Amino acid sequence: MVNSAPRRNPCQWRSARECTIARVGAQRLAGDPLEAAHRLLGAQLTGHGVTATIVEVEAYGGPPDGPWPDAASHSYRGPGARNSVMFGPPGRLYTYRSHGIHVCANVVCGFDGVAAAVLLRGAAVGRGVELAARRRGPHVPATRLARGPGNLCAALGITMDDYGVDLFDPVGPVRLAFGTAGPVADGPRVGVSQAADRRWRLWLADQPEVSAYRRSPRAPGPGGSD
Repeated sequence: MVNSAPRRNPCQWRSARECTIARVGAQRLAGDPLEAAHRLLGAQLTGHGVTATIVEVEAYGGPPDGPWPDAASHSYRGPGARNSVMFGPPGRLYTYRSHGIHVCANVVCGFDGVAAAVLLRGAAVGRGVELAARRRGPHVPATRLARGPGNLCAALGITMDDYGVDLFDPVGPVRLAFGTAGPVADGPRVGVSQAADRRWRLWLADQPEVSAYRRSPRAPGPGGSD
């Protein structure tokens, strides 16, 4: 399910101050996806009554004719109905279903018309823990409420209806506020069969909410991929 409604003008119902803040926030994400991934670590993500600190991300590039060719990216074959929001402007939310079941969320970066995004892989829930626990189940430990991209969306109530939302809209259903990050570790991305050795997965060191690394069985052996 993809929201095919026309994109809302990001300044249409905002004050001049709110619009300026939104543009400045989005511009911090414009450009190289790996740099955007670093900026997102430590940021506060608020979705449907729950706020969490982002502790794990994965960067993704775009088509082969773009500045960051990435065969593992959903935008690699160019824009379509499913991935159009990945082509900008930056600061929007790209949602998709993993294996047709779990909703996953990406923050669009790159430039308007040039695809790139950062997958949100893990977060530490701060405000709204009880609500997140109701969404995830009564026996899920607090450190696992938003551990993994599907669990993160479930805990924050993010669904396919949030496809394309402006993350810097102060009254939007899903909002982003930059924060500060501690020591950062990096490694290969999880579960991709293409560009599997690219060290574009970043996480905050020593955070229990960081998910485990699993290499795709369809990927070449370590060192056999870019």
